[in-house]
Amino acid sequence: MSEVAVVGVGQTAFTRSCGVTIKELCFEAFKEALEDCNLYPKEIEASLICSAPEYDKQRSPAGAIVEYLGLNPQPTTYVENICASGTTGVRLAYSLIKSGLHDIVAVIGFQKMSELTSREAQERMGRGADIMWDSPFGLTMPAGYALYARMHMKTYGTTEEQMAEVKVKSSKYAVLNPKAMFQREVSLEEVLTSRVISSPLKFYDCSANADGASCVILASAEKARKITDTPVWIVGIGSASEPLSMANRTSFVGLNCAVEAARQAYKMAGIEPKDVDVAEVHDCFTIAEIMAYENLGFCNPGEGGKLVQEGQTYIDGDFPVNIDGGLLGKGHPIGATGGSQVRTIVMQLRGDAGRLQVKRAEIGLVHNIGGIGLYGNVLIFRR
Repeated sequence: MSEVAVVGVGQTAFTRSCGVTIKELCFEAFKEALEDCNLYPKEIEASLICSAPEYDKQRSPAGAIVEYLGLNPQPTTYVENICASGTTGVRLAYSLIKSGLHDIVAVIGFQKMSELTSREAQERMGRGADIMWDSPFGLTMPAGYALYARMHMKTYGTTEEQMAEVKVKSSKYAVLNPKAMFQREVSLEEVLTSRVISSPLKFYDCSANADGASCVILASAEKARKITDTPVWIVGIGSASEPLSMANRTSFVGLNCAVEAARQAYKMAGIEPKDVDVAEVHDCFTIAEIMAYENLGFCNPGEGGKLVQEGQTYIDGDFPVNIDGGLLGKGHPIGATGGSQVRTIVMQLRGDAGRLQVKRAEIGLVHNIGGIGLYGNVLIFRR
């Protein structure tokens, strides 16, 4: 069975309001990815279109998007795993190529969230929890991660200052990323004094809704070597799930789906956490990044706050994490987020990250979570 590589990546700027249709939004990312690897639409053998439903009026958006992109009559599939949709699409594309069914597959993720008010968006995201026992009682995304934050603080002594440090770091790198929505550094005091959203999480502890699209083009080894001199190989994939209902969760200090997905990915890649040179983790909230450090084995349980406070997850630290600004700095257009994470790692491993380049990056990791720890994907890439 053929190895699989990423040969092309593209992404729109993430914005509060893009002012275009979802078809035009996806076209921008798709065009950039095609130009990145010098391919034509007719060379794409299949596509996977990834997003969360109900943010746009178009039902079955895959059909509308592939028509606009000139991908008919090639097969397409709509993929939905909430915030983990993009990396789920990459996992499925990898499987299609490994099976020998296709040689070149495009994964296009998008979300246009500006058509909804914040209240409407929260209601839709809330329905990603159990609609009988959880969301009717106020379990929005901020409230769910606030539960984890409270338990992490109680169990390990994690502080609000340590969580705020995550946002400070993300803002430092977002200003160097032209695709990021937020282009201003934020101080520790600003984070700590911002208004409370769901205690202990405050305004700056939360990622923001956004419009955006991303595209990742994967190819078999034979095709990849013909397409590009700098293929980035997928060497590890892990995926897991957690009970939807909070009543059936066994831990509130970490995400079990992330732990299991990381275990699978490390085993497949034949590496250990210490071998990772640069990582993109799902920092939908500041506590989520701290838990990700621990769930991925970058530090022991309870030491995530200390890791960021000591600067170990900065660009020159032992574990550079979210050096593109992460979700907190870039914005979080749900279906586009996973592809954006992959794009960042691919650029790092190619040495194309410019001012955000991590020195001697050979192995990169993507950690992408759907819902309040419902779905977990971990992907490992090698230069």
